Amino acid sequence: MPSPESRYPLKLEPYSSHSIILSRLGPGRGRRLLDVGAAHGALARLLSQQGFVVTAIEFDPELAGLTRQTGTKVVEVDLDQSIPDFSEPFDVIVYGDVLEHLKDPLRVLTSLNRYLAAEGKVVVSVPNVAHIAIRLMLLFGYFKYMDRGILDRTHLRFFTLRSFRRLLAQGGVRVEELVVTPIPLSFLISPWWQGRVFDSVNYLNALSARLLTRLLGYQFVAFGQLETKRCAPRSP
Repeated sequence: MPSPESRYPLKLEPYSSHSIILSRLGPGRGRRLLDVGAAHGALARLLSQQGFVVTAIEFDPELAGLTRQTGTKVVEVDLDQSIPDFSEPFDVIVYGDVLEHLKDPLRVLTSLNRYLAAEGKVVVSVPNVAHIAIRLMLLFGYFKYMDRGILDRTHLRFFTLRSFRRLLAQGGVRVEELVVTPIPLSFLISPWWQGRVFDSVNYLNALSARLLTRLLGYQFVAFGQLETKRCAPRSP
């Protein structure tokens, strides 16, 4: 059985979703951030290092334990069963590669967004099931779940660019920026072969994904705000 770190690896190459999230959010300066589906806490740890006060949601007890080891506050709950209550609003809510694991992602998105502060930011990333690799598999009658990636065996929902935008709109999220990530070559090519030539190829890989979004985009990362600003009730 793959380790949690190998199933949910931290992706820090320049064009990855994690790098994009970290760079776009910038310094936390004490802002409160909710990391939904924190896995083993690697992203939560880096967000904390950037100055965010992070609260994580994680259902898996093993992963929740690993997240606590990073010093992050963890709410251990199955979002398919219940939504936790929070006494104060969050300045940022990050749904990093989690909505595709849920039975009803729209319900979770709208329920947790009630705890977003006025002018707060929503960040959502999902894989693109219409990627050319998946299209070619289907063309040849082949469909097989894997330990990670677009066809991760724990995925319950699949998104194209159109259905992703529709989900966000239904959830009341006004998208301000949508970034496309390329297929992560660093996980496919041995570090032995990674160097200047690899960096050039990876740049072209990212450029191609931006130009052919629906076909070559590996993940979509959306940054936005709520159409109707709703602030969660504060403690008396």
